[in-house]
Amino acid sequence: MTVGFLGLGVMGGPMAANLARAGTDLIVWSRTPSRETPPGAERAATVAEVFERADIVILMLAGADAIDSVLDPSLIDGHLIVHMGTTDPGYSAGLRDRVEKAGGRYAEAPVSGSRGPAEAGQLVAMLAGEPHDLEVVRPLIAPMCAQTFDCGAVPGALLMKLAVNTYLISMVTGLAEAFHFAEGHGLDPVTLRRVLDAGPMASTVSRVKAAKLVDGDFAVQASIRDVLMNNELIVGAARTAMPLLEVCRDLYRETLDRGHGNEDMAAVVHAIANRTRAA
Repeated sequence: MTVGFLGLGVMGGPMAANLARAGTDLIVWSRTPSRETPPGAERAATVAEVFERADIVILMLAGADAIDSVLDPSLIDGHLIVHMGTTDPGYSAGLRDRVEKAGGRYAEAPVSGSRGPAEAGQLVAMLAGEPHDLEVVRPLIAPMCAQTFDCGAVPGALLMKLAVNTYLISMVTGLAEAFHFAEGHGLDPVTLRRVLDAGPMASTVSRVKAAKLVDGDFAVQASIRDVLMNNELIVGAARTAMPLLEVCRDLYRETLDRGHGNEDMAAVVHAIANRTRAA
């Protein structure tokens, strides 16, 4: 079985590399020619070539517009499309309908985790779709994902992903504000990090982001630009009030506007600091 993989960005590159490393017969394509081809994978010149050679095609593209620009309905017949990126859940439901109308099958498998877990094959996948399709998807994505969770019918997996991201965004924003508060009172940020790491609130995410805030290292794992997109998807999909995420959205938009869009989400501390200066 040949697997196609569309999208070799911050997340897609290491994910595809893990598939190839596991021995998957993999053909990849990227909109950005400079992206490296994972060792063991073949590089397609066009999306059509991927569909000609692959039985299953994984989408790890940057949003709905990117998907629409490459997914020609004439290519879909007989293929299983696995959507692993993050889009509006309503868009995903519509994409399922289009894929099925074109003679294909469709499953969602968005992931929780940033570049570090992607490189380590430790992502967490949320699955939605027909049970027989998920039986195919689950072992396929095992080299990329340490755990998988079934979330019912499409778009259940993407709704679950947005719920997870609600917690992630509010947590990292609160962590950045905690370090900003400490700085304003002359506290040692290393000591704050050690206290947090030793306490009951510590997690892999808090440890990684706290280290970034201490070092001023905003090398990207999950970019400000992508987090803002996710935040806007959450607020747009919500059927209830999202007061905390609306505040976070404004902070991430301010961070983007200040030129930090390609930095890690911990760079939201710049917008928080700017509000202090403006007060």
